[in-house]
This record gives sequence, C-alpha cells and structure tokens, in this order.
Amino acid sequence: MNNRQGEDLDQWIERVQADDLPALHGFVNGLGQDRDAIVAGLSLSSGAVEGHNNKIKMLKRQMFGRANFDLLRKRVLLAA
Repeated sequence: MNNRQGEDLDQWIERVQADDLPALHGFVNGLGQDRDAIVAGLSLSSGAVEGHNNKIKMLKRQMFGRANFDLLRKRVLLAA
C-alpha cells in the first residue's frame, strides 16, 4: 500500500483473506471497522498539517524559558 493508493485496499484485503495467514486475517477484520478512515489516510496527504505542527514546535522551542504561556499563545496565533 504505497503511493497513495487507498482505493486498492479492498483488493489487498481480498488477497490477504485468500492466503493462509491467520495473523493477518485478524488484522484485516479490524481494518473493516475503520475502512473509510484508513482509505483516506492512505489516499490523502497530510503535508499541510505537518507543516503547521513543525512551525508550532519551532516557536515553542524558541520561547522555552523566556516567557509565559500567554505570550507563546499569541505568537502561535500570529504565525498561523
């Protein structure tokens, strides 16, 4: 499951169920409960979210020990 091909999940599940791998059968049964979320996770990019997380972490490191939470909050909101 590489290259953002979440739509191929059903085919992969069918191949796993056809094989004699009982450990993977339990895993596949668990996937069925959250199928929509898993397909979205395999298909969509989370690059923008990761960029915001990195920016907030950088600001937090810069502000460590310098000021209180209120100033850190203002800087994060201004940077967003």
